[in-house]
Amino acid sequence: MDKIKVYTDATAKGNPGPSGLGIVIKNSSDEILLTHKEYIGKATNNQGEYTALLKSLVLLKNLQVEYDFIEFYSDSLLMVSQLTGKYKIKDKYLMRNAMNFWEGINKLGKKHSITYIPREQNSIADKLANEATREGMLAEAQK
Repeated sequence: MDKIKVYTDATAKGNPGPSGLGIVIKNSSDEILLTHKEYIGKATNNQGEYTALLKSLVLLKNLQVEYDFIEFYSDSLLMVSQLTGKYKIKDKYLMRNAMNFWEGINKLGKKHSITYIPREQNSIADKLANEATREGMLAEAQK
């Protein structure tokens, strides 16, 4: 069984505030297949975390690699606990994003898992999210 590992992260300076996301996709040998960073404007950290996860589905849809299982990793305990049913989702925005995730993963037709990891194990996605936030803030300041 070929698997893909997806690491997602987001930052929010001010919570809510300027936000960016970072995504790393690896193969089963831990070779990086793709990285992505993106400034998403004003958001809370939790909104950013869900946005990163949803963006990863778009990237997976366009990935030209054969795989049949996706391991998602995030350092957002709240998001992972919500998506695995440990926590109820009370916020309407987060609920909509959770529903969009479940719909998107079903459309991909791949089995998956989602696991909480400490920030230290998510360092590349964290670095990309921080870079995207800084670059976005700089671009906004120059307008």
